[in-house]
Amino acid sequence: MTVIPFPGPTGIGSADGTPLLRLQNVESAYGPIKAIRGVSLQVQRGEIAAVLGSNGAGKTTILKTISGIIDPRRGSIEFQGANITANDPAAIVRRGLVHVPEGREVFALLSVRDNLLMGAYTRSDADAVARDLEAVYGYFPILKERAAQDAGLLSGGQQQMLAISRALMASPELILLDEPSLGLSPKLTKEIFEIVVRINRERGTTILLVEQNANMALNASDYGYVLENGRIVMEDSCERLREKDDIKEFYLGMKDAGVRGERRWKKKKNWR
Repeated sequence: MTVIPFPGPTGIGSADGTPLLRLQNVESAYGPIKAIRGVSLQVQRGEIAAVLGSNGAGKTTILKTISGIIDPRRGSIEFQGANITANDPAAIVRRGLVHVPEGREVFALLSVRDNLLMGAYTRSDADAVARDLEAVYGYFPILKERAAQDAGLLSGGQQQMLAISRALMASPELILLDEPSLGLSPKLTKEIFEIVVRINRERGTTILLVEQNANMALNASDYGYVLENGRIVMEDSCERLREKDDIKEFYLGMKDAGVRGERRWKKKKNWR
């Protein structure tokens, strides 16, 4: 396993220990099909938290439920101490919570610069918006080079950079980041994750990410949750999760020497 040399956790948190985001027994469904089942998790201010799971586990549904795209059938969602359960997505953005969706979803016919300014549409502090625009150009210089180009002409990796930068332009307290590595090369994935960590460490922006690339997610994040069939089956600091046998085998592809030759059946996850 290649370990990314990311800086350690910031240790930032609320003075009274209250999490920035808290989900309690949240259930969401698509028609008759339950996608998440009694999910409870919390994200501390200033940290990067990760939700790991295979395709179809319900990771994206968690983010959509938090950001108001999907109304939960049960449970509650609190952000900065306020109940935002089933609130309008625009109202949630104004509270300081921004969602970067899976697949980027940039405004293809708008320029890169206009896409970035769309991220700041709720703000009225023009001077600060201008400073933030220069800051995101510092994180992703290619966006400054392509500022006048239509966003739809960018590569997939550049569109991911644009989607993250557009979220930053809202000056959020919390970013929900959905599958940032999707469709990207290993080199570009590493670059994106390094910038995500820089944003967290330098700006203090809290991040909740969902990701299939467990190696990248566990090395970039402070705390992690493992989601299986819509339920949280394990949680711990990412440092400890990386050392758990089930995580090593089922998510990091690491097995004890000789096991392949001896095993004639599929091992079940114990989640101990």
